[in-house]
Amino acid sequence: MAADGPTLLTGATGFVGSAVARALAARGHRLRLLVRPTSDRRNLAGVDAELALGDLTDAASLARAVAGCRYVFHVAADYRLWVPDAEAMLRANVDGTLAVMRAAQSAGVERIVHCSSVAALGVTDDGTPADETTPTNDADFIGTYKRSKFLGERAVMDLVRQEGLPAVVVNPSAPVGPRDIKPTPTGKMIRDAAAGRVPAYIDTGLNMVHVDDVAEGHLLALERGQIGERYVLGGENLLLKDILALVADVVGRRAPRIEVPEALVWPAAWLMEGLARLTGIPPMMTRDHIKMARHKMYYSSAKAMRELGYAPRPLRAAVEDAVAWFRANGMLRT
Repeated sequence: MAADGPTLLTGATGFVGSAVARALAARGHRLRLLVRPTSDRRNLAGVDAELALGDLTDAASLARAVAGCRYVFHVAADYRLWVPDAEAMLRANVDGTLAVMRAAQSAGVERIVHCSSVAALGVTDDGTPADETTPTNDADFIGTYKRSKFLGERAVMDLVRQEGLPAVVVNPSAPVGPRDIKPTPTGKMIRDAAAGRVPAYIDTGLNMVHVDDVAEGHLLALERGQIGERYVLGGENLLLKDILALVADVVGRRAPRIEVPEALVWPAAWLMEGLARLTGIPPMMTRDHIKMARHKMYYSSAKAMRELGYAPRPLRAAVEDAVAWFRANGMLRT
């Protein structure tokens, strides 16, 4: 490890990772990006960086990528709320995370920032915002994605405690903003709502945040975070109906006014999952979505604001930036 060595970033071609790459470049970091040979690199346009070809499942490529680096940001993850093959997601989000941490530790890096998720945190029964101290139990981890992020974070924390891994963990909520090329499940909801394809809603709530604020939070965790601590990087807590109303206001549409009872949604979820398994096209809604919606997924960023100086902007700015980007890139016609 060199004191002036490059900063390795995984996941830079993705939504959050590309925002972190730009934030690091703006801070003067010399970037080395772990990129799969087959990755879509549109999100790297304009980013000055050395590319290290490799994969989370290839230990030799990770060792080459991290050699000589001072810092490591592990942002790469499989973020989908429905997967036909659960084991593939677990390999990426759990085994891949452990492989990156092992490679960084062997290379002697000075500090690691691991991007986890609020999905790895507990939830409250009364709808009050959860935080880094909210207890977890098996019932909290509905679906493969939530479980994989919990297990990946636990592997990191075990290495911190047992082997002195110099890692800080950040837990972003649902990010919104530019360069959501897939798009992510959250971005798809914003895009579909903006296009008028979300006519109704269920009674739930979310915490949503501008992706650039999440990126800034990663850098603050590097600069000010304490090793072995985790920090929620969230934005605003809003009911789903209010999020959809905000999107409608931004694009000049009428907000959806129909609340659908859970009992009516279950048959649709069964049907959509069945079609998804036949076609391979991800469903708009799943049984796991409905189970998660029973809890208002509200989170507090007070610790990050207090200890890191984290200062997220209003959600409206995130929605406006997301809508503008979707329009500019031909993903939304309104």
